[in-house]
Amino acid sequence: MTKPKFKIPHTFTIVFSIIVVCAVLTWIIPGGEFERQTVMVDGHARNVVVSDSYHHVQNQPQTWQVFTAFFKGFERTANIIVFILMIGGAFWIMNETNAINKGIYLFLDRTQKMQKHKFFRAVGVNNLLIIAIMLMFSLFGSVFGMSEETIAFIVIFVPLAISMGYDSITGVLMCYVAAHVGFAGAMLNPFTIGIAQGLSGLPTFSGIGYRLFCWILLTVVAIVFTLIYADWVKKNPQKSIMYGLDQYWRDKTDEVSTDQSVTKSSLSTWIVYALVAAVLVFCAVKMPRTDITVGMGTRSVILFPVIAACYVILGFFAVRKSVHHYILVLLLLTIVSLVTGVLGYGWYVMEIAGLFFAMGIAAGFAFNLKLDRIVRLFLEGCKDIMVAALVVGLAGGIIVVLEDGKIIDTILYAISQGFGDAGRIGTTGVMYVVQNLLNLIIPSGSAKAALTIPMMAEWSDLMGVSRQLTVLAFQFGDGFTNMITPTSGVLIGVLGVARIPYAKWFKFVWKFLLALIILGFLLLLPPLFMPFAGF
Repeated sequence: MTKPKFKIPHTFTIVFSIIVVCAVLTWIIPGGEFERQTVMVDGHARNVVVSDSYHHVQNQPQTWQVFTAFFKGFERTANIIVFILMIGGAFWIMNETNAINKGIYLFLDRTQKMQKHKFFRAVGVNNLLIIAIMLMFSLFGSVFGMSEETIAFIVIFVPLAISMGYDSITGVLMCYVAAHVGFAGAMLNPFTIGIAQGLSGLPTFSGIGYRLFCWILLTVVAIVFTLIYADWVKKNPQKSIMYGLDQYWRDKTDEVSTDQSVTKSSLSTWIVYALVAAVLVFCAVKMPRTDITVGMGTRSVILFPVIAACYVILGFFAVRKSVHHYILVLLLLTIVSLVTGVLGYGWYVMEIAGLFFAMGIAAGFAFNLKLDRIVRLFLEGCKDIMVAALVVGLAGGIIVVLEDGKIIDTILYAISQGFGDAGRIGTTGVMYVVQNLLNLIIPSGSAKAALTIPMMAEWSDLMGVSRQLTVLAFQFGDGFTNMITPTSGVLIGVLGVARIPYAKWFKFVWKFLLALIILGFLLLLPPLFMPFAGF
């Protein structure tokens, strides 16, 4: 008689089990709180912990609240949930046109022709493509803290990875992991470095030289790991832990590879093209210059006139060729607008969701779909992505239980007592470990900075560790464990869209994550013994 094969629990089961464990801890761990005060950092009010203010309070054991945590988690992560639903609905409309899949197939067909050249044949066109994509997303994570935005790109890069002969995990590595490695090794990220340095009393974005070295090294490690894994999957597709579940994506790409039909543009395509052109021309006239902010530097750039001119020219030739080509131009315009909005106008998930929603509607009309059909497709997309959205809400309940149980500050205080007389290396290591552990329950970098940096800055002074190094330890600790944090709405959303169960993802990524954590600690050591600008 064979033993029953162990079945990996559903992500819902795992997250709810964590909520129950946290509720049990509220009965065991005594309640406690830090006093907090409001300080201004770069013109923004931040609630920060007052040093030596920890005191015991009446604990609030959680019982039936494990069931209301789902509701409160929805309230807490409502922006991410709505973002996922709108992205899912918009891309479902886009998928009805088959433009993305046809674009991927056409792109791969072109890249295979490049294999005729000795250089591309030796290096591998697919390898160059992976390197270029990961460099771009790592840079975005490093410069403006790209995180939530990666959810929208999963719908593009997972099918691309499948079409290239890889698996869905490779697609996630190409954009999500690349962005978060860049996030961890950030040079100018205002959400982590900017806030942490402001709370530490350091010049904003100082020490950028050593951070540049860290970013390059971490990005190279992530790229090399992805290339090795992607090559392994391509040689042994059935050995991928996602091989069975990826049948969903393979079915989608197979449909397109056998369908070579091209839909000619209709009158509605020309109308959409003209309307979008009119909007862009209006923006070019009203906002001829855009102030692009990177770190603390701001530069005025003639952006909308350039975007409008490129769209008018590319869009015209694309419409003449086929409606699929035009919809791909729309997608490119959306991505360019996303970067422009984030860097120039401070866009966040609401504006980005609205942008992709508009893209979906425009693509639907361009494909000559009726309004009622577009609405039904949008709802079908929301329904298809609903599980991912629900898991994000449930994951938000973990933090709710810890906060309502009054134990989250107690956990922080208990961990902080591990400093003791550890010495400079020990103090640096403990700060780093604390930040990694806290990131498992507090995924927000800005919130964690406000919670920990005021105390750690003072501890580092006492132990002879530079405050800049304290910020670097926070930065690494906040970045790496984002890739497994069950309370992270971004991670859960990415895995949900990619259709990767959390347990399978954890099984795959933990060794790579451990390597990054060790590398992060090693990168913290040189500033202890060698002079670096800003440290």
